[in-house]
Amino acid sequence: MTDRSSDPPRPTRRNLLRASAAIAGSLGAGVATPGRAAAQASDNLPPNVPAWMKTQGDPVLSPPYGQPSPFEKGIVRRQRARTQTQTAASSQTPLQDLHGIITPSGLHFERHHAGVPAIDPAQHRLMVHGLVERPLIFTMDDLARFPSVSRVHFLECSGNGSFAGLPATATAQETHGLISCSEWTGVPLSTVLGEAGLKAGAAWVLAEGADASGMSRSIPIANALDDALLAYAQNGERLRPEQGYPLRLFLPGLEGNMSVKWLRRLKVGDQPFETREETSKYTDLMPDGTARQFTFMMEAKSVITFPSGGQHLPGHGFVEISGLAWSGRGRIVRVEVSADGGATWRDAALQEPVLSKCLTRFRAPWTWNGDLARLQSRATDETGYVQPTREALVDVRGLNSGYHFNAVHEWRLAADGTVTNAA
Repeated sequence: MTDRSSDPPRPTRRNLLRASAAIAGSLGAGVATPGRAAAQASDNLPPNVPAWMKTQGDPVLSPPYGQPSPFEKGIVRRQRARTQTQTAASSQTPLQDLHGIITPSGLHFERHHAGVPAIDPAQHRLMVHGLVERPLIFTMDDLARFPSVSRVHFLECSGNGSFAGLPATATAQETHGLISCSEWTGVPLSTVLGEAGLKAGAAWVLAEGADASGMSRSIPIANALDDALLAYAQNGERLRPEQGYPLRLFLPGLEGNMSVKWLRRLKVGDQPFETREETSKYTDLMPDGTARQFTFMMEAKSVITFPSGGQHLPGHGFVEISGLAWSGRGRIVRVEVSADGGATWRDAALQEPVLSKCLTRFRAPWTWNGDLARLQSRATDETGYVQPTREALVDVRGLNSGYHFNAVHEWRLAADGTVTNAA
């Protein structure tokens, strides 16, 4: 016979009433939030019937476009502190509040150089010209007739992170929020270039957007013919205006500004076009005064999102460390976590799906003993590239650059449960 003397009591009505009385007693003693709100909360706890079961819910199909619960109203994009103007601006994804790997379209980070244009898709055109056999102009309907593909990839601004460091009050949204991950749907760029036919000597493609800045970048032909997309949909719906409606270029794994939004023109040439955005900006200033140009790849990177800056642990004991890792080189194959500032490491589990050039969520069980902890994560991708320490990265790159910062990040967990930024 099985001995069940140590099993917990079954949830009888008497036990539930006893638990409810204990909760009410703790409320009365001031352990929980005092006042009417606390009393109302206790009225909705078992074994009572909660208030929302006693009245009809909101009408179905109202509003016509679904919205998050009002209890989630604090989970929003926030303007980046270093934004200069209202139109040349950026906002950040609240990574610490999200689950899984897909970023809701309404929380995807934004980066604009001249605001968000209002484009009528019926009048929008994509021109393909230059070193091609057949210069072409496509309507949106023309592009939609090509066979489409859907892929899940991250998109990261090359300015995500900071060599100069951020204040102790910074959250994961503020340190790493210029990255998001979506399902992108569209036509392979190689298909459209194949329709036009590439001439001998074709080595670069100029991509130009239809915003007021004429945002443009030079794309190596190898990348254009690889996994590049002409994307017109994101997460199952048409692109939102701030993400390039009605058409954007999408280049998986490469710095985000190359995925030109509101795409209107592709010009094929035999050399880079040396546009404003790839000469005056988006270059890496090195310690010797030179500048690295065309550093397209977003290298392996990771961040712990729980526990992370601005959060508070109520007490010591079991904690599941969770975070995100990614690499423009391909799949993440390993993530290690440390609670002592990198002195020792242990492997975290990678949560499926683990996709190429995509956010990968990792998890690691941990027991916090209540002492000061220094939480870090370190990613390795399928090419063997290992995320560097801040010291190693600065030793090579110096402190003059504003782009491609992918160093190991540290959060500091104090004895009182407060988590702050330490990088």
